[in-house]
Amino acid sequence: MTLQEKLASRRIGRPPALVYILLGRLWRLLYEKRLNIHVDYKVRPRDYRKGPYIVVSNHASRLDYIYTGLAFLPERLSYVAGYNEFFRSHLALVFRLLKIIPKRNFVTDTYAQRQVSSIIEKGGKVILFPEGMSSIGGSNQPCALGGGSFLKHYKVPVLMTLIKGGYLTNTKYCLDERPGRVDVTVDLLFTPEDLEAMDAQAIQARLDKALHQDDYAWNKVERVSFAGKGRMAHNLHHLLYWCPRCRKEFTMRGEGDRIHCTSCGNGARLNEYYDLVALDESCVIPETPRVWFDLERREVYRQILDEDFALREKVKLGTLPKDRYLKDQRTSQIVGEGVLTLNRQGLGYEGTKEGKAFSFHLSPAQVPTYGMCTDVTRFYTFYRGDFYEFYPEGETVAKWLFATEEIHRITGGAWRNFPDATTYGA
Repeated sequence: MTLQEKLASRRIGRPPALVYILLGRLWRLLYEKRLNIHVDYKVRPRDYRKGPYIVVSNHASRLDYIYTGLAFLPERLSYVAGYNEFFRSHLALVFRLLKIIPKRNFVTDTYAQRQVSSIIEKGGKVILFPEGMSSIGGSNQPCALGGGSFLKHYKVPVLMTLIKGGYLTNTKYCLDERPGRVDVTVDLLFTPEDLEAMDAQAIQARLDKALHQDDYAWNKVERVSFAGKGRMAHNLHHLLYWCPRCRKEFTMRGEGDRIHCTSCGNGARLNEYYDLVALDESCVIPETPRVWFDLERREVYRQILDEDFALREKVKLGTLPKDRYLKDQRTSQIVGEGVLTLNRQGLGYEGTKEGKAFSFHLSPAQVPTYGMCTDVTRFYTFYRGDFYEFYPEGETVAKWLFATEEIHRITGGAWRNFPDATTYGA
């Protein structure tokens, strides 16, 4: 069988107690002191030990399984993780030992739902990250579609964790680990009676509100120093590609502790608190990187108001291997190249795959957003159940993300922004 067939045939139960507790204690030893992890219990998980429950959490970074797992020890949680992560060699054994549930992000996945149902029926505890991917810009995306319906279906207690400082410890634009402090709050979000009384839309709205976290705003208050080792702004231009002063795109460069525009000289230093400190009085710098990120979204939104708007770029095409695991932290194997196009008609690829001509098209409704496995250098989606990852020639991934999400919304897509979003001002 192929790796995909083996994964689809796997029946997943609760994680084995001995393995789970041993790994949990190892991770506590490795991470708790080093990353300065603190847990605040509004409710105690042991009070819900007798029956099944679901845990939801904001998805701050790639270490969220550490923060949430340590907060719930010795309770065993069954994690739901991105389908594509199961094909990476450094994760395969741990995922198999801990009975992790694979889920194709941003598309319907009946296999994942069957496994969750089986665990809940047996009294297990399931944890998921409803956003579907870790934070891109330091704050939440709205939860993926269907979260409210999912929770209402099971009608079991829903606990939550809110992770603060996780993104600043492991950003999406740079893979360095930057110890500072991580606060984790454990609370009760829904009782079974709440889920019975509320409709799916109201559940989804409360879910979005409860899990909302802006790490940059949090640290304006907390003033935690993060150890960036002189690389606080390294590759920050992958996210902050637009200059707020000259308004040019892809002229920003993030190097060391500085980000600056190669066209007009506008720039700032990013200090250990993630403050943007203007290089001089003439510089135009947003309050935080998250605010800058949202201003870029607004600029892209203005562009797509033109019905002829289109993005086109040469890309390499990656897929998941059939007979071996990905090594060296890779997230896909390159199997072709071509041109990726995005406009109001949707997302299309035309090029090659495994030496043959290959193309596909997805409507805006089918692509609400993208997944990003590690950093902001590539992105993926699913077509007919298969994983496709795109490696653009330029450092343009953030703009592809904004344009895809806003085209989905402007053409009537169901995945909306937060009701109080300020992205679309004049």
